[in-house]
Amino acid sequence: MIRGVKIALVVLGLLVLVFITYSWLQLRDRHPGYKLDLELKGEREGEMKAGFAKVDITPSSFDTWMDVEGNARYLPSEGDTFNDLNGNGVFDAVWLAGFHQNRPASGVNDPLWSRCMVLQDGNSTIGFCVLDMIGFLHDDLITMRKRVQQKLGLDHLIISSTHVHSSPDLMGMWGPKPWKSGVDPNYLEQVFQGIETSLALALENLEPAYFRFAKNGSEALPLVGDTRMPQVFDAGIRVMQVLSVDSNKTLGSILNWGNHPETFWAGNTRISSDFPHYWREYMENGIQLGDSIIHEGLGGVAIFMNGAVGGLMTTRPDHPIVHPYKGDTLLGTSVEKVNAQGLALAKISFEAMASGMVETRKANISLFTKTVTLPLDNPLFRLAALVGIFDRGLTGWGKIRSEVAVWSLGPATFVHVPGELYPEILNGGIESPEGADYDIKPVEVPDIRSQMPGSFRFFSGMSNDMIGYIVPKSQWDEKPPYTYGNEKAPYGEVNSLGPETAPIIHREVLGLLQRLK
Repeated sequence: MIRGVKIALVVLGLLVLVFITYSWLQLRDRHPGYKLDLELKGEREGEMKAGFAKVDITPSSFDTWMDVEGNARYLPSEGDTFNDLNGNGVFDAVWLAGFHQNRPASGVNDPLWSRCMVLQDGNSTIGFCVLDMIGFLHDDLITMRKRVQQKLGLDHLIISSTHVHSSPDLMGMWGPKPWKSGVDPNYLEQVFQGIETSLALALENLEPAYFRFAKNGSEALPLVGDTRMPQVFDAGIRVMQVLSVDSNKTLGSILNWGNHPETFWAGNTRISSDFPHYWREYMENGIQLGDSIIHEGLGGVAIFMNGAVGGLMTTRPDHPIVHPYKGDTLLGTSVEKVNAQGLALAKISFEAMASGMVETRKANISLFTKTVTLPLDNPLFRLAALVGIFDRGLTGWGKIRSEVAVWSLGPATFVHVPGELYPEILNGGIESPEGADYDIKPVEVPDIRSQMPGSFRFFSGMSNDMIGYIVPKSQWDEKPPYTYGNEKAPYGEVNSLGPETAPIIHREVLGLLQRLK
């Protein structure tokens, strides 16, 4: 009896030791001591250089499958089968991010990219990449910085994501089962290599450049819906065109607009970059209907930079998209609808540019970026970190490392935050609705865009990290009674770090903007 108790205690002790060791390994800081409070400031305005490049990062050689029930979930019990392309008897799937788990890719609709711009002002060289991914975690960003910055001679590197919901899972949340990560380490390495190659090519392509800027405040509004009160959008588009001093050819262009690239919606199982793909194709190659060329293509590398998408900004299946030339109203989730959305964005972009652009021949880069510590209050996120769904370390008990950044170039200012910001924090309109969990006045005031200098105010969400929704604290609503007469808690809080995230992000961004001014 006593011997049996001793054995049980030893086994229990070993299990506790294994659990503690496993927990430490999962929660350890991947980059201990890493902290940025960086300032890059050009001494005077002068000639700028710019280079662009794009590298295909579409997965290849993955097993496809047959969705018998059409529910975008791999369920062998319902007759779903996979195509064992390498004959190993295992379903080597690409797990698509967004909407729900267990959504493997059945093919490719259009390629995914790492699209990069490198800018040099004689004092600093910065790289800016946008990935066709739902998000790119901060620990992976730091890994990339350590891997390429010194090697390529970059003073700073910013990586953002388009937040597309038909791309491979790089965060871990959308694997085959709730307790199994969807991240394929081999594919993550392919993305790392794609970033490095696109940056190296952009550096090779550096040449003297000048810049043109345009904006349109409202015409893209019909292309997006807001699924949560209050109705506040990041609907304006902002365009930056970068041209060669020597040839006047377009080196690259950037569109900034806020909307979830998920128009294909939850039933889609084909890899795609959604409407950004079609916008980029039309901007680079032009718009042609029949034998008529409506707009000549710009050439170069077109980059879609997403904005404030919290709230949430999306184009649901029941949201109509009107074809900008044929006038057809498109509903549902077809390729034709997504194509028309990208086409409409391109039309607005071309027309905004044609209506008048502000040109900058001489400029410099002023950049401020800062590491921020955020409380990980969401218990589901803590559990995901503990069991290995998130491959992300903690910097202290219940705290994670992230980052905000601001920079300016001539008449333009860029703000980068690490998640899905609610547009009312960016553009104003935060409310203190009855039923909210905190009976307080709006905290995140004044709005960020009002504090940005310059005539063209670009905002990049999902930048240098992906932390989920950034919800105004006065609108936080997990507990009944619910706001705006809702019968259940609104979506957003379940995929947020917690109610203190927005106040911290807002305060730190405004602090950097004050330094920039």
